[in-house]
Formats: sequence, structure tokens, C-alpha cells
Amino acid sequence: MFRFPLTLVCAALLLAPSGCKIVKTPAAGETAAGDATGDAARAETRVAETYDAKLVPFITERAVPVADLRAALAGGLDTAGAAHGTRGSGAGAAWTFPVKGEGKVVEAALDTRARTLGIDTDGDGAADATLQLGPVIKGTALRDVAPFYNFDDFRDQIEFAKLARGLNDRATAAIALPEGDPKGRTVAFLGAVALRSATEPMLVTPVSLEVRP
Repeated sequence: MFRFPLTLVCAALLLAPSGCKIVKTPAAGETAAGDATGDAARAETRVAETYDAKLVPFITERAVPVADLRAALAGGLDTAGAAHGTRGSGAGAAWTFPVKGEGKVVEAALDTRARTLGIDTDGDGAADATLQLGPVIKGTALRDVAPFYNFDDFRDQIEFAKLARGLNDRATAAIALPEGDPKGRTVAFLGAVALRSATEPMLVTPVSLEVRP
């Protein structure tokens, strides 16, 4: 049987539309940028480098009091967002706002991995903001509130999502509650909230929480 030399076979493949793709082999200890096995390490590095140095200062400097945000939302979500928030890409994307507030704890769900506190910030006796204490956190507000976390800098949506999880984990690890029932106590908080409508309940992911006597 006649056999074509290997060099001729590869040359023919190079001329074909699908061609031979040359893939760079990572050096020892190096993970290729497109390799999903490196997601966790890259997310951990980004969180370590940016959470305290960039994200918390960004939220602290730009946080809108809950009462002021509520007043701005009365004029429309897009108007409030243009003044105080950051919007994700794509149709129907949420506006995400850095927020701060203070109020009395009127609801507490602490016997779950998705712990929450319902806070009354306007004195009417009803919860108007819910603080997520984790460790299970809904949403990606901490990632999306900051314009320096740009999707274009990530391999794909999966890697981008892992950054959000890392930021949520970092935030909840720092949240501690005193022993006993927190209901009736005053809480001051700083964090981020994502809204898709002006009337949507505020589900806040805090980066700091202070429970006062």
C-alpha cells in the first residue's frame, strides 16, 4: 500500500478550509487563558487583588442612601440608573446601584444557608430592604456594580460567573451577627442592589454590616 509522507499530509490539511490549528503548549505550571481548569485560580486572584483595593472603596464612595435611591426611582428606573447606577449589557439587563442605609431589623431568616435580614429603613414597621447574609447569595450585584469588571476581559460567561461567586463568598465571609435574635436591633449596611424595575423589592448584597444595640 502506498503511504503519503507525513509532511505532505499536513501540507494538504493546511490548504483545506479547516486547516491545522497550532495551539501553544503552556509552560510548566502555566494554564492557558482559554482553559477552564484555571477559572478558580484566576477568580481567586482577581478577588484578592480587587475586592479591598477597588470594589469596597468604589461602593463606599458612590453609595446612595436607600431613601435617596427610592426617591430617584420614583422618576423612573433608567433616570435613577443613569444618575447612580451601572447597567449590564443586553436587553433587559438590570441596573445595579451601590447603596447604604440604616434601619431596624423586622424580619430574620437565619436557619438557612441563604440567611437574610428584613430591614425597615423608613420607620413604617415593614421591611423595605432585604440584606443577604449568605453563604448562599442570589445574583451578581457585587460584580455588576463595578465597571472595572468587564465581561470582555473574561474567556466566557462561565468564568465571569465564577468571579461573581468569588466576590459573594468574600463578602459573606466578613459578615458576622451577634448571638441572639437580631429583631428590633438597628443595622447599618453598605452594599449593592440590582433592579430591573423601579418597584422591585431591594435585595441588597452587603460588603459591610454593623449591628447596633
